[in-house]
Amino acid sequence: MSATADDIEEQTSVPSPAPEHQRSSPFATAISVLGELLITAGLVLGLFVVYSLWWTNVVADRAAHEQSDKVRDNWAQDTGPGALDTREGIGFLHVPAMGNGEVLVEKGTSEAVLNDGVAGYYTDPVKATLPTSGKEGNFSLAAHRDGHGAKFHNIHKVKQGDPIVFETKDKWYVYKAYAVLPETSKYNVEVLDQLPKESGRKKPGHYITLTTCTPVYTSRYRYVVWGELVRVDKVDSERTPPKELR
Repeated sequence: MSATADDIEEQTSVPSPAPEHQRSSPFATAISVLGELLITAGLVLGLFVVYSLWWTNVVADRAAHEQSDKVRDNWAQDTGPGALDTREGIGFLHVPAMGNGEVLVEKGTSEAVLNDGVAGYYTDPVKATLPTSGKEGNFSLAAHRDGHGAKFHNIHKVKQGDPIVFETKDKWYVYKAYAVLPETSKYNVEVLDQLPKESGRKKPGHYITLTTCTPVYTSRYRYVVWGELVRVDKVDSERTPPKELR
């Protein structure tokens, strides 16, 4: 059967070029690639935020709980006078206004220490005076506000008159917050002085200072809370907390 002229024209015709608007220009391709890169970067950034603000808390809390258990086990096994052991932790900080229970206190304020979800007492640039020494001075502490346990995350909730309690094997040191500095330079080491004049005090005494980063999610400035010792209670056989913690 012979092919018709229409059949021959259909078989030999060349496909029409795609409309101009359907062609991908180099600019459109570049925009598409850039969009995909931005989406990928957003996902990576999101994962980093989750890691920084959630997973580091999980890891730090786990480490802090293990270390806290060791300290309390050692206290329970040692029935003699409470000798200071700075290797594992010297006691526990209780600040009801912050709502995070007990916080293990260890020596030093380096990231290696604080990243384990604990508070650390200063050894540099100003050496803290430990309350167990019985000497007048400033028991200055630091902890993270976000990530790595975020033990001082709610420091802004501490107001004048709120209790701050430090627990050791044998004693409860009960302080009362009396001054707050919402923002100061991270280089302002005078807030750690043995006599913290910046807090308004003019005479030596038994002070405690809590410091952390501010604003939230940054480390640009420092937030400071000062407290003064009001009494010391002996730990009884039941480890009954002072009335401020009940």
